[in-house]
Amino acid sequence: MSIAVYPGSFDPITLGHLNIIRRASRVFDQLYVCVMVNSEKSPMFSLEERMDFIKRATERFPNVKAEYSSELLVRYAKSKGASCIVKGLRAITDFEMEFQMALTNKKLEPDIETLFLTADEKYSYLSSSVVKEMAKYGADLTHFLPHEIIEDIVKKTQYGGKR
Repeated sequence: MSIAVYPGSFDPITLGHLNIIRRASRVFDQLYVCVMVNSEKSPMFSLEERMDFIKRATERFPNVKAEYSSELLVRYAKSKGASCIVKGLRAITDFEMEFQMALTNKKLEPDIETLFLTADEKYSYLSSSVVKEMAKYGADLTHFLPHEIIEDIVKKTQYGGKR
């Protein structure tokens, strides 16, 4: 069985993330979408909220499972029996950092590969940060977020979470 891990902060999950998940779920028998702790980010949404968003947005994919981890990515991947880490790339600027991480992970766990999937062009500009900013100002989020979670995002972001 081929197993992969798609890590990220998913604060929140976007249609760009979902595009990568859909495509990776066709390649692997099992895909773990893992909310990872990133010390450089201060998430707007709690771990529980992000896990709930991912579960609802990926319900249609029977081979996708949402989890979280605070351990080193390659250790988590190895514990799941994964042979691959999936990383989505939006622009060339993403590649430099992700390439460095892939080389580091390869040094730590030589049996785990990294697969880079480029974002579909209609999502190449999209980030969770952009979505949160648009949500604060009441923008229509239907082209940016899975429909299952839009209402939750709007409630939490508009007017500081107060309506």
